[in-house]
Amino acid sequence: MSWQERYKSKLTTSKEAVTHIKSGDTVLLSHAVSEPTALVEAMVENCKAYRDVVVSHMISLGRGAYSKPEMREHFRYVGLFTDKATRASIHEGQGDFIPVYFSEIPEMIKKRRLAVDVFMVMVSPPDENGICCVGVSCDYTMQAIKSAKTVIAQINKYVPKVGGEAFVHIDEFDYIVEVSSPLPEVKWAETTEADLKIGQYCASLVEDGSTLQLGMGGIPNAVLASLKNKRNLGIHSEMISDGVVDLYEEGIINCSEKSIDKDKMVVNFLYGTKKLYDFVNNNPAVELRCADYTNNPLVIRESSKFVCINSAIEVDLWGQVNAGSIHGKIFSGVGGQVDFIRGAAMSTDGKGKAIIAMHATTTKKDGTKVSKIVGSLSAGTLVTTSQHDVDYVITEFGIAELKWKTVKERSRSLIAIADPDFREELSKQFELRFNEKC
Repeated sequence: MSWQERYKSKLTTSKEAVTHIKSGDTVLLSHAVSEPTALVEAMVENCKAYRDVVVSHMISLGRGAYSKPEMREHFRYVGLFTDKATRASIHEGQGDFIPVYFSEIPEMIKKRRLAVDVFMVMVSPPDENGICCVGVSCDYTMQAIKSAKTVIAQINKYVPKVGGEAFVHIDEFDYIVEVSSPLPEVKWAETTEADLKIGQYCASLVEDGSTLQLGMGGIPNAVLASLKNKRNLGIHSEMISDGVVDLYEEGIINCSEKSIDKDKMVVNFLYGTKKLYDFVNNNPAVELRCADYTNNPLVIRESSKFVCINSAIEVDLWGQVNAGSIHGKIFSGVGGQVDFIRGAAMSTDGKGKAIIAMHATTTKKDGTKVSKIVGSLSAGTLVTTSQHDVDYVITEFGIAELKWKTVKERSRSLIAIADPDFREELSKQFELRFNEKC
């Protein structure tokens, strides 16, 4: 048969496709913007046919209905990261969580430490040769397609075609469902004055010709907005958002001085709005690569003048970074933070910089202001980046360079960039710990 005939033989409905999920199966979803919502919704609607199905993924932009209490008999969520839709299930004992570096997820799937029975993925329509593009999420997707016993693909005409490792032939799919809908758009809150100050401090550490990794949220966007006077910047990151588009169109990001993947922005997933999805479509300047490449410290170390910028929930005076838990409960996950920090530390040109950028305070629901620089992490708090790995910490009050500093030096540096309202209390904690005036 021709590929067109084979394609037609695989075509089915969402409702029919999910009947191939069996009780006890592990179902992995492509994540973030790539979540195959039509398939997920059909799976949830068919819940009474299942018992003890494990559903796993990184970020979900959907409703996470499979993780809700009423689904306890049918589904169990096991996160590789967590999000607003799913983290409650872990807190309530219905779900679970796997601590894993993003760079290791493809290998975990390959070795069947996460044994994927069914992988559900969203892809572009096939081209004239029967080849589809995973478009917005390459990360663990390509390995899951290779390793899963059953692969169900949702064909969505809105998925962009992006170069790199993002292409897969229809023969790799067992069942195909054609359901198109616009991709979800991720929009951040308006940039605050504090964001801009943090962005400016971060930008001061970025040299012309640097290669950047940026996380998600208001602060990375503020960093990008502060790079207008830089030249010949490159991108090697796990994700990019809309802010990168503006700098590329202005010629500030052109990847011309990258030491690897020259002239290419290399990422493993996309997280933004239609502006970003239109920009990457058939754009030879952008390549999707798998997480075991983009996030591999041994690859990252080869990037010239590498600067990675990530966020945190809190940092203590030892320099320990918590980016994954609140009040002893899972909030997110490690993602790629440590992958990039270690890659920067290993930089072959000796110019790598790893930045933790965060607001100095946060405000609780009751309006109470709380310092994000704390004396000690509380019991049960997860350490995302250890005191041995931390490099720079930046708040709206300045830059603390911690790498290879003594514990007293780093404590003083962190107190200096804390909100002024909390410096006296932090100084008292310093004095109790070290029996010495701050």
